[in-house]
Amino acid sequence: MAVVDRRASGDGYAPLRDYGAIGDGRAMALVGRDGSIDWLCLPDLDSPSVFAALLDAERGGRFALAPDLPFTAERRYLPETNVLETTFATGGGSVRVTDAMLLPEPGLAPGRELVRRVEGLAGEVPMRWSVEPRLGYAGWRTRVGRRLGVPVAAAGSDAVAVSAWGAGKPRVGADSIEGSFTSLGESQALIALSTAHGEPLVLPSRGEVEARLAATVGFWREWAAERRYEGPWREAVVRSALALKLLIYAPSGAIAAAGTASLPEELGGVRNWDYRYCWVRDSTFTLDALLRLGCPGEGRSFFWWLLHASQLTHPELRVLYRLNGRARAPERELPFEGYRGSRPVRVGNEAATQLQLDVYGHLLATASLFCDAGGELDRDTASRLAATADFVCRAWRLPDSGIWEVRSEPLHFTESKMMCWIALDRALALAERGLIPARHAALWRREAEGIGRFIDERCWSQTLGSYTRAAGEEGLDASLLLGALMGYAGGADGRLGATVERISATLSRGPLVLRYAADDGLPGREGAFLACSFWLVDALARQRRVEDACALMERLLTLASDLGLYAEEIEPETRAFLGNFPQGLVHLALVNAAASIEEAGG
Repeated sequence: MAVVDRRASGDGYAPLRDYGAIGDGRAMALVGRDGSIDWLCLPDLDSPSVFAALLDAERGGRFALAPDLPFTAERRYLPETNVLETTFATGGGSVRVTDAMLLPEPGLAPGRELVRRVEGLAGEVPMRWSVEPRLGYAGWRTRVGRRLGVPVAAAGSDAVAVSAWGAGKPRVGADSIEGSFTSLGESQALIALSTAHGEPLVLPSRGEVEARLAATVGFWREWAAERRYEGPWREAVVRSALALKLLIYAPSGAIAAAGTASLPEELGGVRNWDYRYCWVRDSTFTLDALLRLGCPGEGRSFFWWLLHASQLTHPELRVLYRLNGRARAPERELPFEGYRGSRPVRVGNEAATQLQLDVYGHLLATASLFCDAGGELDRDTASRLAATADFVCRAWRLPDSGIWEVRSEPLHFTESKMMCWIALDRALALAERGLIPARHAALWRREAEGIGRFIDERCWSQTLGSYTRAAGEEGLDASLLLGALMGYAGGADGRLGATVERISATLSRGPLVLRYAADDGLPGREGAFLACSFWLVDALARQRRVEDACALMERLLTLASDLGLYAEEIEPETRAFLGNFPQGLVHLALVNAAASIEEAGG
């Protein structure tokens, strides 16, 4: 496949489809089809960037590695791993580049370690590489020099060492480290980035790096082989599981919504948000997917992280929490030009301070799933969950910002009310099983009935024959699909099924589903939100419309990148990726849709 020439595009940016993701459970790098690593934040996924050419082609910094001749490139993940392999072909020969972030091991090793191995396959291929570190979102003064003969870039308590074996003698410039060499048939070269954050910088040997690379490949293959799903879409499901594993922050068990910040939902627009946090609204989908995939360890870790993080703000919940469990994520703008001119570039997320009532339903639904899978609640946790149900009884009548975090005035969003009903329904079920205190169960039942009446009386449109986006409106919202997925049963019979049908008929653009078609307080428009499309598959499967679900699933799977990854959104006409990438909620929705079809007999 021919590589897109970034210079020919006029702006120096690659299509988002051209990126592959690698990671180690703490940090994630994005590798372009042309061999440029354009995104890496250290020491953690939500830390400031070292490479951010993704958001500013000139100032952001990158790690480029490619033939010094015109080339084509084909790539894949090594089967059932998160190790990326790219084969470059030129007129004079071909090489294979293996990219990985190495998993930590006991003993003395770098804090984070990124390795690039170049293997000669045929002929002679001149190769050129350049490491351009721009620490602190390109805002920290970075010094480049040598330690024990090894090139090192440092700023404050952070340092990045560049070790090269068989890749030419590194040249140290004022703000970069570069090298060149000729790859011959059967030759091997290795370049390793070893990083440190507030700790001694460890400089590894070539043998140590190669051993850790082999161990990393082995770990991923062993982990993927243990995944439970054996249905017709195993390859896509396992790839989604591996993508989700990259987003799980190993020290805490939290899962990031995406690996990037401020990639636009509209090219040149202002809908640019930081998704490197854990959203409570994703929690039910997360635990459900982990359990269906056969990941009980990850499921337990995530559940207890969620309970720990939410304890800090009890009885209220934040919309999102940092990966370390903290509640604050102040939003600010960076002086980057933005992906293809999409400004502002934001880090942090102001949505953390919004009122979103749906999160309470997700917390109690997640607790219910945990208990259904054999998990046990301690007395303090049980009391806190009961108090959460009490809070829902007081708060459900309030308008909120809804699941989509609109920046317009709060409304009485129908999905938010449905999730408040879910919160009380799950609390009642847990109480009936003796798992949480039941002293306020009569209040929960009474308020749940009131929520159901509110939804039927104020959120139903006779004209549409459907539930609506918000009380008193006539528009639709794909989040209403969650009523079917979460088991909402507080309304009149048949209305939820009719809503699913109306969403499919009205918000679909081919296989894609728009979130809504209403004002949300921001200029411009967005693409089709991919999770909604897989939610429709899931809803069809749960309604036993298995043939329709399978047909839609097949169409959606063709929209993945060649590596099986999805961004947050797709532009319906061009099929270009939009939004942050890779997007966890999309891959969660894919896994759960495939599992629902399997459970429905598909």
